[in-house]
Amino acid sequence: MRLIGLGGLLLLAWVFARPLSDFVDRLRLPTVRTCVTTEAAPAAAASVRGTAANGYLVAARRAALSSDVPGRIVELNVREGSVVKRGDVVARLFSAEFRASLARAEAELGTAGAQVQRARANALAAAADVAQADKALGAAQAQQQEGTALLRWVELEHRRASELQEGGIGAPRDVDRTRSELDAQKARAAVQTANVATSTTAAATARAREAVATADVGIAEAQLLTATAARNLAQATLDKTDVRAPFDGIVVLKDAEVGEVVSPNVQGGNNARGAVCTMVDFASLEVQANVPETTLASVRLGAPVDVFLDAFPDDRLAGTVDRIWPTADRQKATVEVRIKLARIDERLRPEMGVRIVFRAADAEAPTPDAAAPKQIFVPEPVLVPIDGKLGVFVVERDVVRFTPVTIGERKNGRAAIAAGLVRDQRLVLDPPASLQDGDRIRIADQ
Repeated sequence: MRLIGLGGLLLLAWVFARPLSDFVDRLRLPTVRTCVTTEAAPAAAASVRGTAANGYLVAARRAALSSDVPGRIVELNVREGSVVKRGDVVARLFSAEFRASLARAEAELGTAGAQVQRARANALAAAADVAQADKALGAAQAQQQEGTALLRWVELEHRRASELQEGGIGAPRDVDRTRSELDAQKARAAVQTANVATSTTAAATARAREAVATADVGIAEAQLLTATAARNLAQATLDKTDVRAPFDGIVVLKDAEVGEVVSPNVQGGNNARGAVCTMVDFASLEVQANVPETTLASVRLGAPVDVFLDAFPDDRLAGTVDRIWPTADRQKATVEVRIKLARIDERLRPEMGVRIVFRAADAEAPTPDAAAPKQIFVPEPVLVPIDGKLGVFVVERDVVRFTPVTIGERKNGRAAIAAGLVRDQRLVLDPPASLQDGDRIRIADQ
């Protein structure tokens, strides 16, 4: 029985030894937070040499393409990543009724053109009639003038014959002859006067017809302008069913598919799409950064900027401050800054994350060296002086070892380690003043 009791005690001690040890450690050992050392290439290390901020790549020229008229998509010529030129047809909408309207407008335009030609021909004929009537009037007036002159001569002849007869010199027969000629000439003069009146009326009528024909030409030409405008309107409406690229760029989002209806006036609850696709001009890519108000004083227009892509943190892109927003964001206490890149890299994509470092105007740009070793960076709260030496506590399992280090530049709460550490070492953050080399610790839940 004693052996059984002793065995039970040993079993209980073995089962509860680890929990008891952990409980004692929680009461006795200090609890610390830790971090891991990181490294970066020398070019990216420039982020500790100036005012830094985070941002994104954005396109200054971005457009959601749609049609000015609602319609169903029957042809879609692009997808994500498609490169398009200005004027390229991105999509086509159903356009049978618009084509029919255009055909009708073109037929009406042809009819209006024919009516103009007819009216002009009538005007030319009326002008010819006026010229002919004027000639007839001129001839009648000439004949009238000739008859008038002949009438005066006949009257004189009759008067002389009558005077000779009264003087006993002339013969009665001469008087009768001259009287007969006088009567005949008066009759011809009356006819000639009537001809002049008739020719005058005919000329006036011809001019009236010419005025009407000229007015008809004006009406026909106005109708031609109306038909031309109607044809142009029908053509413009048809052209609106072709969605074209407004500039050179790349399609980044396809918003609709063939068979879907798009409308420029989409509102809530409408099943129609508002756009066919979204495209951006990659040549207009720039950096959008939100700079804290506390560091805005170090940002100047035209100042040099170092840009590091989150996807390629070892490569530096040169840029300059292009615009500073005139207002601030009250909630974030930041001011938006736009940065113009010196060169557009083919790796750049809209909405990519970047880190920006604003350098002083006279500061030299960092010169990356591919052969140079990468530098270690640590948060400044891990640094602690002990016995006149600046170092850090390196965690080895549950024991800390004080390791002296040589630091380089310090900026924005980070310090570059020139010597003493390697990558992926775990360090104690804000070590307690009582912590000593070789002490055991408990790592707090991160």
